[in-house]
Amino acid sequence: MINKQTEKHILSETEMTFGGLGIAPKILDVLLRMDFKVPTSIQHKAIPAAIEGKDIIGIAQTGTGKTLAFGIPLVQRLLKAGKGRGLIVLPTRELAIQVSEAIEKIGRGFGIKTVVLIGGAPIYNQIRAIRNNPNVVIGTPGRINDHLQQRTLNLRDVTVLVLDEADRMFDMGFAPQIAKILQVLPKDRQTMLFSATMPDGIVKIASNHMKLPVRVEIAKTGTTAKNIEHELFVVRKDQKPSLLRKLIKEYKGSVLIFLRIKFNARRICEDLRNIGVSAAEIHSNKSLRQRKEALEGFKIGRYRVLVATDIASRGIDVKGIELVINYDLPENPEDYVHRIGRTGRAGMSGKAISFVLPDQGAKVREIERLTRLYLPISRLPDLPAHSSQSRWQSPDKVEDSRQSRNHQGYSIESGQSNAPSGFNRGSYFSHRNSRPSGRRPSSRFDYRKR
Repeated sequence: MINKQTEKHILSETEMTFGGLGIAPKILDVLLRMDFKVPTSIQHKAIPAAIEGKDIIGIAQTGTGKTLAFGIPLVQRLLKAGKGRGLIVLPTRELAIQVSEAIEKIGRGFGIKTVVLIGGAPIYNQIRAIRNNPNVVIGTPGRINDHLQQRTLNLRDVTVLVLDEADRMFDMGFAPQIAKILQVLPKDRQTMLFSATMPDGIVKIASNHMKLPVRVEIAKTGTTAKNIEHELFVVRKDQKPSLLRKLIKEYKGSVLIFLRIKFNARRICEDLRNIGVSAAEIHSNKSLRQRKEALEGFKIGRYRVLVATDIASRGIDVKGIELVINYDLPENPEDYVHRIGRTGRAGMSGKAISFVLPDQGAKVREIERLTRLYLPISRLPDLPAHSSQSRWQSPDKVEDSRQSRNHQGYSIESGQSNAPSGFNRGSYFSHRNSRPSGRRPSSRFDYRKR
């Protein structure tokens, strides 16, 4: 006979594993072989409702396991019904490939077949794969619509629709293409929408195309992982290359660098290779094959540094990225959340460093407002006068500046730091030092001269 204490312990153990979420035993065996034992918060909350066939709105930051949160219920419902098809729509080619790999790992043993419909890949090969009657169609909005227009794809038998990274798709201008896809889908279907933020376009989809959706939110919009350390440097544009080289030498692990303009990626990669650092670039000017090679090389350690535009901010799922560098601040504050979400994944610690130009105070305020974080500014290390032509320092001359850096606004007197001209340090520090320690400011700072 089981006493109450033992029963309580058993229930607690069940709640902490995939076993208590309504997942079929055979799929549980697959998850165990994949070494998935404890569900993340979004998986724990979304999977039971999704398995029941309910429409889902999942709000969660990147790196929280959303793929399994919709992938497991999708596979299970298709197997149980024995008919129908799943459709997963995503913003980028890389993300589509990664989701396909995850779905295949779960469903391969049950005969689940997938097809990936993305631009940059031969459309004829995709047509042949569609003719093999795949159970799950995974693709980007543009290429899915290409197949719909050519009548090589029929979506009338879709029973489960997943819109993944929905806010990113709206940011990238895919709203009209998503609308066209929704028009040809059967109304009697399950819809799961996953996103890190909730812009108005997503709210409209939820109200017009979903049936009493269950909202599963594990963090407020804009929330970043708690185990990520943030740091800002205020720099002139010509100081960025030299500061980047110094940081790359300082941090020994894998580094992901985000740029706003893709044309700078080649120059940065060449600069890093010249100092003996293996680097690759990934952006829209690269072919699908080149992008896959760069991402795979970064995953296996062939490249220590990956230089990317925002096309990769939600398309990279690489374990153990030590550092994310925002070489350029993103245009939208939401992209800051998605960029730094590439580090500190699955409970690991991470670091995010951003280069801020003297006139970008407004952008920093927007990021702080969204993330509800106070982003500390650090004193610049000594940099050569001509940053773009500076040479790499030998290891014995590089000190570990992580131990010696001071966050500006706390212990550095006005004028002591070598910040670029145009940055009003006096007014900046008097503002930040005037509030109690640890409290979020009610008003934001301004980098402009007064």
